[in-house]
Amino acid sequence: MKRFALGCTLILLVCVNFSCQRSKQVNDTGQVMGVLDRPDWNHINPHGMSYIPSGTFHTGPSDQDVNNSLVQRSKSKSIQGFYMDETEITNNEYREFVYYVRDSIGHTLLDHFEEDDSGKQKIDWTYDIDWSPDSEDAGALDRMFYQGDDQFWGRRDINTGELVFEYDWYDWKAAAKPANRNQARSSFIKTEKAKIYPDTLAWVSDFSYSYNEPMTRNYFSHPAFDDYPVVGVNWNQAAAFCAWRTKFWNDHANVETMSEEFRLPFEHEWEYAARGGLENAPYPWGGPYVRNQRGCLLANFKPGRGNYPEDGGFYTVRADSYHPNDYGLYNMAGNVSEWTSTAFYENAYSFDHDMNPDIRYDVKEEDTPTMRRKVIRGGSWKDIAYYIQTGTRHWEYQDTSKSYIGFRSALTFLGRSIDDKY
Repeated sequence: MKRFALGCTLILLVCVNFSCQRSKQVNDTGQVMGVLDRPDWNHINPHGMSYIPSGTFHTGPSDQDVNNSLVQRSKSKSIQGFYMDETEITNNEYREFVYYVRDSIGHTLLDHFEEDDSGKQKIDWTYDIDWSPDSEDAGALDRMFYQGDDQFWGRRDINTGELVFEYDWYDWKAAAKPANRNQARSSFIKTEKAKIYPDTLAWVSDFSYSYNEPMTRNYFSHPAFDDYPVVGVNWNQAAAFCAWRTKFWNDHANVETMSEEFRLPFEHEWEYAARGGLENAPYPWGGPYVRNQRGCLLANFKPGRGNYPEDGGFYTVRADSYHPNDYGLYNMAGNVSEWTSTAFYENAYSFDHDMNPDIRYDVKEEDTPTMRRKVIRGGSWKDIAYYIQTGTRHWEYQDTSKSYIGFRSALTFLGRSIDDKY
């Protein structure tokens, strides 16, 4: 009854609001001219993203690949224009997300709230938090730090397990089913919680009999690696970052927000962007070789029989290393493999759509590991050249973090073309 009453109140307010604005929004000529006083829409220019125009390409292997011809069957696909991050999300960019979650929990523990125009409480970010152990706030913030025997050398280290981000998303596909059209809107609003701190121990657990402890201790925290791609982030954490990025954008927009949500790219969107407009090219730079005319390697991967440093990097390299492809995207081959939003099925190419193909599956707790597979693309610093080809697809479990998997965000473009002025 409370929800019903609230809904009626909202409808009444909307009606009153429309009636008050009628003189501004509806013309008095009796002619249909469209609603007046609509805001102008100028295409947004997200920082660090490149515009990828709409187009069609042939997905699948760009070289002879008999063993995987069914998994990567060649097929023509059309992709709507979108923005994509020029580089993989870096440690420093992801750290902004971590600090946001840390600070939001801190403000909550310290009761730093204010009321918005609708009377709802929200965090008052104008307050400063003193994180030092001798501050007045230290007692209230103790639960965020390791205590007692969990402390190392007596340091006051953040308990990263406390850093949890909660967000809502709307299940449009379920809502669109005819059988669900009369269900309450709330039944399609899903809430997710994700522990968002990267799994720094992946550097050790991924490799047996290999000394990688310095990377565990330093890769995410040391400024030497600020501009390197974040790793140790599973699919759920990457999706949470995109949800936070959307919220962060909307909370700071000074005008009416008329943009889509940041998200992980779907598989064929990623491949289309990686090819950079080059049809049937095995690599983002064309091909067919992984070296240029001077013999220099063009990506960060595992050359030869394992000469890791030959390409300029032992592990990962800076996210803007090497030359970008013709869409201005860096490291679409090598450096780190990248999560996509797409669920992995071996025969997906035989039944997916040829227009913006998007195969998603929302995992349930009771699902088998097979249902938890998500497509990863691009290959990484520890992979051989086959895996950095634009047409090669692979997968990983969505709740698994690796020292060689990162991600980048995408954003659907609203309109026919960025150059469409009329």
